[in-house]
Amino acid sequence: MNLVTRRLAAAVLAMGLVAPAFAAPVTYAIDPTHTFPRFSYNHLGLSTQLSRFNQTTGTVVYDKAQQTASVDVVIDMKSVDTGFATFNEHIQGADFLDTAKYPTATFKSTRVTFKDGTPTAIDGNLTIKGITRPATLQVTRFVNTAHPMQKKDAIGADATTTIKRSDFNAGQYVPAVGDELTISIALEAVQQ
Repeated sequence: MNLVTRRLAAAVLAMGLVAPAFAAPVTYAIDPTHTFPRFSYNHLGLSTQLSRFNQTTGTVVYDKAQQTASVDVVIDMKSVDTGFATFNEHIQGADFLDTAKYPTATFKSTRVTFKDGTPTAIDGNLTIKGITRPATLQVTRFVNTAHPMQKKDAIGADATTTIKRSDFNAGQYVPAVGDELTISIALEAVQQ
């Protein structure tokens, strides 16, 4: 090797050593103690009822540098919490959630839209009672920071969508009880 070739090879090697490292996607496990899907609906034209599910699991894969993400959520439908035990049982019946046959609901993303480095919408497939329909979660808040207690990278988000319960064979008492459900999810997830 002549002097020019050696210098060129050394320069290329040095550039490789100091080139910025590309971040890889990071997998976050959903924190079930701080992730609660809620749903609200009009009840007999009298009020807006609000209930939630107490057991949610899943993962979020997030690549900050590439601005890509995926979301996979599983909701335990038997954990529905209306604030009244008798109504919890009623809403788990075949006319509504039919949790004996369909104990879980899922949301699997197909695309995440980013604006200025922040996720703003999550398109995906929502499955309830074995019926899968497209749904888009609008992200109203997103944070990526160190978890102050666990000392790991964490994400938090609030997102919302509206669906028709009749689209999922859960339309008992429509229209007296509203067909539209607004689903909101407060999510926290910690790096695995």
